Amino acid sequence: MLAYHFPKQDQLRLVQLTDCHLLAEPSALYQGVSPYHQLQAVLQQLAGNWPDAVLLTGDLSQDHSLASYQHLQDLMQQVPVPVFWLPGNHDDSQQLGQLLAKAPFLPHKSLHAAGWQLLLLDSTGPTPAGYFPHERRAELAVQLKQHSEPCWLFAHHHPWPIGSSIDRHGWQDAEPFWQLLQQYPQVRGLAHGHCHHAYRRRQQGIELVGCPATSVQFQQTIEWQTQLQGPQWCEWSFHHDGSVQLDFKRIMP
Repeated sequence: MLAYHFPKQDQLRLVQLTDCHLLAEPSALYQGVSPYHQLQAVLQQLAGNWPDAVLLTGDLSQDHSLASYQHLQDLMQQVPVPVFWLPGNHDDSQQLGQLLAKAPFLPHKSLHAAGWQLLLLDSTGPTPAGYFPHERRAELAVQLKQHSEPCWLFAHHHPWPIGSSIDRHGWQDAEPFWQLLQQYPQVRGLAHGHCHHAYRRRQQGIELVGCPATSVQFQQTIEWQTQLQGPQWCEWSFHHDGSVQLDFKRIMP
């Protein structure tokens, strides 16, 4: 797993953006909004107070078109800090990796800063659901054996049911994943996209955080429903004393 080491610092400020669902046409609508203009508004809001890094946690495209990823490239060119990324179930991982091969995008999936290790986990598979097969678990185990500092995980899919319609596309092989995590007490939490709404909860001693979407939010209900609440995202601060802070942000419609 390719590692990135930030300069020595007491804290790492990270912005997590997820579920952008960009389309081939900037003016095209997804669930009643323009994903392009939603993401553009978030980046304009961040300008002037950039974090140390930006993390994109999947479903960056809705139609996995070349044009949608080119729009992502164009929008992110204004970002003066490293941009790390993960694919989501709507993404074409191969195309995404090829197109995001130049600055500000970086391919690293193990980030080290302020006494923390942040691991970016690919949870995509052959269906819209989440998968984390044996070879990925083995790679994660190697990382956790080699590094004992506090660790936070990021993925696209949610690894535990949250009581909403998105559970049908949840993490399908989560049990062995959780069994692995119980062996490594330095794992403090996991944050993800996919659910399109903000939440926090603890599960088996690990904090789970759902990052809201820059596009539209889904209601946490069994029947699928959307909410137009403006673009949203997460801002993180990882501190050298082992503490972590997060703030859910939004731009009101």
